[in-house]
Amino acid sequence: MKNLFAGDGVAIREAVMAPGHGRADYLLYVDKRVVGVIEAKPVGTPLSGVEWQSAMYAAGLPEAHRKRADLRDGRLPFVFEASGTETHFTNGFDPDPRSRQIFNFPTPSTLARIIREASTNPEHPTWRAKIRVLPPLDEAPLRPAQITAVHGTERSLAEQQFDRSLIQMATGAGKTYTAVTLAYRLLTYGGFSKILFLVDRNNLADQTLAEFQNYTAPGDGRRFSEVYAVDKLTGAGMLASSNVVISTIQRVFKVLNGNDVPVADDPQLDDHVPVAPVSVNYAPDMPPETFDLVIVDEAHRSIYGVWRGVLEYFDAHVVGLTATPGKQTFAFFRQNLVSSYTYQESVSDGVNVDFDIYRIKTRVTEQGDRIEAGTLVPKIDKRTRVQRIEQIDEDVDYTARQLDRAVTNPNQIRMILQTFRDRLFTEIFPGRHAVPKTLIFAKDDAHAEQIVTTVREVFGRGNEFAAKITYNAHDPKGQLQAFRTSAKLRIAVTVDMIATGTDVKPLECVFFMRDVKTAQYFEQMKGRGARTIAQADFQAVTPDTAAKTKTRFVIVDAVGVTEHDFVEPPLNREKSVSLEQLLKKTANLTITENEVATLASRLSALELQLTPEERDELDNVAGQPLKQVVRALVEAVDPDTQAEAIAADPSARPADIVEHLIEEAIEPFAANPELRTRILELRRTHDQIIDELNPDELLDAYGVVDPGRAQSLVADWTEYLVQHRDEITAIQLMDEAKHRRVPFETIKELADRIARPPRNWTPDMIWAAYEQIDAGRVHHRDKPRLTDVVSLVRFTLGADNELVPFAHTVQQRYAGWLLTQEQAGTRFTETQRWWLDRMVDVVSNSAGITADDLDEAPFDERGGIDGALRDLGDDAGKLLEELNQELTA
Repeated sequence: MKNLFAGDGVAIREAVMAPGHGRADYLLYVDKRVVGVIEAKPVGTPLSGVEWQSAMYAAGLPEAHRKRADLRDGRLPFVFEASGTETHFTNGFDPDPRSRQIFNFPTPSTLARIIREASTNPEHPTWRAKIRVLPPLDEAPLRPAQITAVHGTERSLAEQQFDRSLIQMATGAGKTYTAVTLAYRLLTYGGFSKILFLVDRNNLADQTLAEFQNYTAPGDGRRFSEVYAVDKLTGAGMLASSNVVISTIQRVFKVLNGNDVPVADDPQLDDHVPVAPVSVNYAPDMPPETFDLVIVDEAHRSIYGVWRGVLEYFDAHVVGLTATPGKQTFAFFRQNLVSSYTYQESVSDGVNVDFDIYRIKTRVTEQGDRIEAGTLVPKIDKRTRVQRIEQIDEDVDYTARQLDRAVTNPNQIRMILQTFRDRLFTEIFPGRHAVPKTLIFAKDDAHAEQIVTTVREVFGRGNEFAAKITYNAHDPKGQLQAFRTSAKLRIAVTVDMIATGTDVKPLECVFFMRDVKTAQYFEQMKGRGARTIAQADFQAVTPDTAAKTKTRFVIVDAVGVTEHDFVEPPLNREKSVSLEQLLKKTANLTITENEVATLASRLSALELQLTPEERDELDNVAGQPLKQVVRALVEAVDPDTQAEAIAADPSARPADIVEHLIEEAIEPFAANPELRTRILELRRTHDQIIDELNPDELLDAYGVVDPGRAQSLVADWTEYLVQHRDEITAIQLMDEAKHRRVPFETIKELADRIARPPRNWTPDMIWAAYEQIDAGRVHHRDKPRLTDVVSLVRFTLGADNELVPFAHTVQQRYAGWLLTQEQAGTRFTETQRWWLDRMVDVVSNSAGITADDLDEAPFDERGGIDGALRDLGDDAGKLLEELNQELTA
C-alpha cells in the first residue's frame, strides 16, 4: 500500500505513467512530492543502454500527479538507473544534464536541498551551472602560476569533460594557497557547500588549517574562518557544521567504517598502507554526496592505488596537487593536467631557490663490511634500547642495504658527519662561519637517535644545537617551531615527519643519510630546502654576518640518492664558469645549453639579493622584467619545450632547433651591452669575497691630505662622466639643469652606480677631493645631501664655475624669489612662510617636490594637502610648481 507519510523519501513500485510512457519501476517522492524515477535492471545490465526508458518515464508523469511534483522543463528532475552493482544518476537541474555513476542513491535530504537551491536560483540551480558564471579572479595576491592553476581548474569544472583535475606545481610554489583561493571562490560563488582537503600526514593538517584561517577574503578583508567553518576530521558528527574538512585518507576511511578518530598525531594510523586495495561500504553518516570537491594535496602515491576506493566513494570532483606526478597519478586524473609549473620555472621566477649537490662517499656506506667470528660486539634491543655485549660465533657480512637496519656502524655515521663539518665552511658554504640550518633524513627513529647524538659530539655542541624531530620525540611540534624560528637550533634530524609539506623557510642544507626510491618522495624531501625567505627573517635566525640572503640550498648526499635517474640536475651546472664569462659567451653566441641553465641560476640568485630600486633599474635597462628574461632561459633548456619545438618542425635538425631556442633566449643579453655591464656592477655590489689565504704587507702610510690622490680621483671621476654621458640619463639632465629639472630618481641612480665596485665612490669623497685641489672655487658643505651630486656633475662638466652645495643654491634662489614676489606686491603671512620654508627644505633634499610630499612629515602635522589648500589658498598648486621651476632649474 502507498504511504507517502512513511518517511522523508518514499519509492513507489510499478508506477503507471501517462499513456505512451509505460510503467516506471519506481517513482520517487521527497517530502510527499514526486521528484524522480528509477529504472531497475538485473545485475550486469549496461545501464547506458536503458537511459531511454528512464527518460521516457521522467517525461511522462500523469497529469493528476503534476500538481504535487517538482519538475524541470516539464520533466521529473532526478533520473536513476540501477542494477544492484551499479547506479547511474542524471540531475535534470544541471546544464546539459548527463548520467554519471555514483556509489549509492543520494539521501532524500540531499534531493530536497537540490530542489530548494534550484527554486532560489532557477537560472543557475546547481554548482555545475554556477561554475560557468564565476566573477573575475582577484589576481593581485597570486603569482602567475597560481593564477593559471585556478583558471585551469575552474575551466575544467565548467567544461565538465572530466571529473578530476590535476595541478602540477613545484614544491614551495604555493599549492596550498592556490587550493584555498579556489575553495573560497567555489564556496562563495560556485554553489559548493562542503570540501574535503586530504593531506599526506596529520601534522600537515595543522599547517593547512592555519593557511585556511589566515586567508584574507578578497573584497571585505575577513578571514576565511570568519566566513566558513574549517575543521580537522574527528568523526561523522562534526560534518554538518563544517564547510572545509581536513584529514588524511586513513582517517576518512576509519570514519566511513563508523569510528571516530583522534585529533592528535597517530603515526600508526596515518602512515598505514594496506596490503590490498581497500573496500568501502556505504556509510549513512557520511554519504557519497557529503562533499562537492575533494582536494588531494601531495598525497602518497598509494592514494591512487590501495586507497582509490575511498576517493571514488564520493560523488565529488577531485583536484590533485602535486610537484611530480607519476604515471599512476596521471592515469587516475585521466591525463587532465590543468596547469603545470616546474621547479626550474619556479627558480627563474624567484619563487624557489636553486640547489647544489655535495656528495660524501665512505667505504662502509658503499660496500658494507665484515665482523669476524669471536668478536665481542654491542647489541641493542630496538624496542627497549637496552644494550648488552655478546660474542658472535660466526662471521657477519653486511651490505650497504643492511646498514642501519640489521647492523649499525657508529664509525660510518661519525665519518660522514666529520666530513660534513670539515668541508662545511670551505667547500659547501665557503666563507660562512655559522652552521646553516640543516635537516638530516634518517632511516628510522633509532638511526635518527644515533645521528643526533653524534652531531652534538662532532660539533662539540649541546642539546640546543641539534634535535631529533620525529613522531616519537618529545614535543615534536614545539621542536619543529623552534627549528623554524630559533637561531640556536641549527640541525634537525627526522625520518618522515618533515619530509613533506612542512615549511622551514630558513633551511639551507638538506642532508640525505637514507635512500629514497621514488621521484615523488625525493622531490617532496628536496622541497624542504627550496623555499625563499625575506632577508630580515633569514638574518633573524641565521647568526652569520656572511649570510645576507638565502640564494640557494645544498643537498648533501651521503647515500647516492642523487644518482638515481629520476633526479633532475640543478640549473647551476657549470660551477667553474663565472657570471662574467657566461655573459661574454652570450655576446659571442658561444654559450652551451648547460651554461644557459647556469646563467639562469646565477641571475635568479642575484635577483633575490637586489633591492627594489636595483631591480627596477635592471628591468628598465632590459626593457622587460629580469624575471621574464630568466624565464625564457629556463624554457629554452627545458626538455618539454624543446620536444614541442622539434615536433612542430619535423623537417629541421633537432640540434638546429635547440640552438635557435637558445639564441632567442640569450638575445636580450647579446644585444644589450649595457644590461650585461649593469648586471656585473650589481653582482660586485652584493658579492664579497673573503681572502683568508694571502697575507698583507704595509706599502705606505700618510696623512689625510694627499693632493696627488685627490687629483687622481677627480681625473677618474671626470673621465667617468665623459665616458658615460650618453648612457646615463642623470648626467645628461644635470648638464642641462639650467633648463630642465633633474628627477631625484636619476640622481640616486648615478649615486648608486658610482658606489659599486670597482669605483666605490661617494659624493663625500669626490667633494673632499675637490676641496683639496681647488679650494678657491669649492664651498664647504655643512650637511651632506645626495642632491649634491647635481652640483658635482655640473661643476665637473663646466656648467658651473663654482662648486656650491645644492641646498645653498636652492636657498639663494629662494631668497631671490621671495624678493621678486615682494616687489610684485605679494607678501606671505607667517603661516604661509611655514609651508614655503619647509617646501624649500624638501627641494634641497630631493631636487623637487610633489603634491604627494605634502601628505608626509612635517606637513602632515598641519593637515597635509588639505592644510596647504587651507593656508596657501587656491594658488597652492601654482606655488608648488613655481618653486620647482625657480629653485631647481
